[in-house]
Amino acid sequence: MEFVSTHLLTTILFFPVIAALIILFLPSDQVKLIRWTALLSSLVPLGLTIWVWTRFDSNMAGFQFQEQYPWYDALNSTFHLGIDGLSLTMVLLTTLLTPLALLASFGITDKVKAYMMLFLFLEAGMLGVFMALDLLIFFVFWEIGLVPMYFLINQWGSPKGEREIWGGIKVSARNYASLKFMIYTMAGSLGLLLAIQLLGVLFQNYDLAYLYKQWNALPADGVMMGMSVATVKTVAFWAFVIAFALKVPVWPFHTWLPDAHTEAPTAGSMILAGVLLKLGAYGFLRLVLPLYPQQAQEYAPWMAFLATMAIVFGAFASYGQTDFKRLVAYSSVNHMGFVLLGIAAAAKAIGTPDATIALNGAVLQMFNHGLSAAGMFFLVGVIYERTHTRNLEEFGGLFPLVPVYGSILIFTSMASLGLPGLNGFVSEFLVVRGSFPLLPVFTAISMIGLLFTGAYILKGIRKVLHGPLNEHWAHGEHRLTEINTREILVMAPLMIMILVLGIWPMGLLDVINKAMVMLFH
Repeated sequence: MEFVSTHLLTTILFFPVIAALIILFLPSDQVKLIRWTALLSSLVPLGLTIWVWTRFDSNMAGFQFQEQYPWYDALNSTFHLGIDGLSLTMVLLTTLLTPLALLASFGITDKVKAYMMLFLFLEAGMLGVFMALDLLIFFVFWEIGLVPMYFLINQWGSPKGEREIWGGIKVSARNYASLKFMIYTMAGSLGLLLAIQLLGVLFQNYDLAYLYKQWNALPADGVMMGMSVATVKTVAFWAFVIAFALKVPVWPFHTWLPDAHTEAPTAGSMILAGVLLKLGAYGFLRLVLPLYPQQAQEYAPWMAFLATMAIVFGAFASYGQTDFKRLVAYSSVNHMGFVLLGIAAAAKAIGTPDATIALNGAVLQMFNHGLSAAGMFFLVGVIYERTHTRNLEEFGGLFPLVPVYGSILIFTSMASLGLPGLNGFVSEFLVVRGSFPLLPVFTAISMIGLLFTGAYILKGIRKVLHGPLNEHWAHGEHRLTEINTREILVMAPLMIMILVLGIWPMGLLDVINKAMVMLFH
């Protein structure tokens, strides 16, 4: 216990890896044992994270629970971990959603051992990004997360469907989606790696706290590498921005997302929307704004433009879908646009009260969207598992057949819509309140997307639950069955958190607010 207390972050980070290695040695035919080992193991990081939350001092500046070990002495890079209020919020989201996604995966029957191991490796990769305080370590974990998700989509994605590519050649839709996901993210990572190496070459150090001070201390009219400091910073700034924008993703870098979501298994979509999209937004907050405040301020209108397009076009695209899962996928583009809008507003006037409000809203929106999007994707998976279709035109009037499922779907949809009293309202209100004084035109245009958010959510509910009953699902072997106990157990924690954060957001917001004030003042 003393070891765990001393090495809390490394225990949280590597426990999923240890669990995955234990699962490796379990007999492949012991499916139930493998499932429960994975699930119970994933509860340990959650429990430890809650323990960290109770011991975390939100009034203390800087990073807490730091651990630093030698790693790559030749480059002066260390295995340095630590958390502040921003990191802790994202670590909590990751460790909360992973057990729920694993519980949602109990329906998986094919190659269960490999599936559960990949999921636990994925959790470790995501946690590493949020805890890393060394840029090389950050990049290593950033890339690690790609591999498990690629295989989860490629091997356990939708078995049906083909995509036509060049010259009329047809390929499996899940192969297409997984490769597209990998190529897009790695393309962005190339610029990110070069920008990180630039910092390493200049300062012979990759430690984040050190770089915060040294990078911003360089005189703007100075010269490095034959170019002005301002030019070098601008190039590095855009390398970071494009990498993180691809991951969020914002328009026009978003096209990999609907394909990846559509083809991913249900639990894969839960984690993809719930946590992986947040890595890009986290990169903006952890690296772009602190390292490049002048460039962020200069290009804030461009970031606001991309955010506004994501909000508006994401809502329009979502409304136009007939595939239930693609509708929810495009809604993630719409909702993550609000995160980037809050970040752009903060970049415009870092340190001002309005900027802090916008930042609070952006971080809270990251957490809230993780809850509601994971819930929505799971509910799409529940009905797909029973009907083997996601076509909204093939549903209709299902509420009398599945009243419990219908009630849960409406509740979660309202959270996604931003209904007052549920969590989505609080975060979007804060983003709009903080952004409007700083970026009034972009914020006003974004309200069009907010209007259509209601339109596509209500369209989804109407097509599935209301209207004339589709008799195909009412009789015989196709009769639709109600949501079961295991599936309710997946949704219950999400619904409780959605309601609690809608009524009393300060429990989380206080930690976020203090972190934002300390980080950007």
